Amino acid sequence: MAHFAELKTKPDPTGFTSDTHQVVERVVVVGNDCVPSDMHQDGETWCINFFNGGIWKQTSYNNNFRKMYAGIGMVYDPVKDKFLSQQPHASWSLDSSDDWQAPITYPTVTEEGDVRYNISWNETKYNADNTTGWEATKSNDESETPTKYNWNGSAWVSE
Repeated sequence: MAHFAELKTKPDPTGFTSDTHQVVERVVVVGNDCVPSDMHQDGETWCINFFNGGIWKQTSYNNNFRKMYAGIGMVYDPVKDKFLSQQPHASWSLDSSDDWQAPITYPTVTEEGDVRYNISWNETKYNADNTTGWEATKSNDESETPTKYNWNGSAWVSE
């Protein structure tokens, strides 16, 4: 079976920019008898004819082409000919593999003994001080208001 994503041109779904993007509206499955080969124009043409228009791009369920399998809300980059996840935060940028990366390297300490750090990005903290951004709570902290920790580049420091 072949999979195709219907695209709609929309303003940046994240709201981080005023750019327009081709956003995945839905993904459909098409019989192989309608598609001569992967990424063949006839498959997109078949979708246009069958679904009465639209912009269609084939996507690979096994991630064999166009970077990753398209999902609703993802963005298609026509220059790179790839499906990309939405930008998670305004400060993040694409790396050479077209994966979103934070401006600060992910913490190297993710656990201490049996305790894991539940790590997340805090864009507000980063905007206030661009040397910070990663924060965490400990997996064994069951208090009503868990202690927050900030990553200083080499260790977790409680707030």
